[in-house]
Amino acid sequence: MLLHLSTWPEVEAYLQQSQGIIFPIGSTEQHGPTGLIGTDAICAEAIARGVGEATGAIVGPTINVGMALHHTAFPGTISLRPSTLIQVVRDYVTSLVKVGFSKFYFINGHGGNIATLKAAFSETYAYLEDLQISHAHQVQCQVANWFMCRSVYELAKQLYADQEGSHATPSEVAVTQYVYPEAIKQAPLSTEVARGHNIYSAADFRNRYPDGRMGSNPALATPEHGKQFYDLAVKELSNGYLEFLNAG
Repeated sequence: MLLHLSTWPEVEAYLQQSQGIIFPIGSTEQHGPTGLIGTDAICAEAIARGVGEATGAIVGPTINVGMALHHTAFPGTISLRPSTLIQVVRDYVTSLVKVGFSKFYFINGHGGNIATLKAAFSETYAYLEDLQISHAHQVQCQVANWFMCRSVYELAKQLYADQEGSHATPSEVAVTQYVYPEAIKQAPLSTEVARGHNIYSAADFRNRYPDGRMGSNPALATPEHGKQFYDLAVKELSNGYLEFLNAG
């Protein structure tokens, strides 16, 4: 059940049997010479929809732009500041808490969002209490990173070993190839790829990672691999959502 394809009476009826909602969140940022700029959002959205279908959960609109300031020296990247993303999440949650939602499960596709999301949850809890909303104490938010699922990590290690890397990875590129086979990109990739540097400013990031990859070889990705990662993530996160929904 997709929120944007539902009517308000349908959502009102849904709330009679569940107060949980799934939000896909990703990023709009460079992913190397062959990775789609929308990779993180594409992966999170596809997997979230799969989880929604498997669990009967309503799935909210994808938050396509995240915290990607360190990628902004590459053309096409769009980023929110952490403070902006915090307010976006707070306002999304607050709007839905007011009508009865209380469990918010964010399926995340971008590592750079994790710290900001956790800060946003803390700020949201305090904000809802300040508003004196009656069930503010029942509101819970959780971030679930599909790329950190145990089954996904193990398959990536098996398929790619140390060529998985940590950005523009073959695993995430494979998922986008599965979802959008018509958008598979080809480009020459150098055999030497930077890895292991700390992340500072956008200019420093591009200097240290000149083609945008971080230790990865996305040329290893295939749509067939993507289907495997998708299935594993949907299964593991469906279990995670139901545990979160049913926990006190």
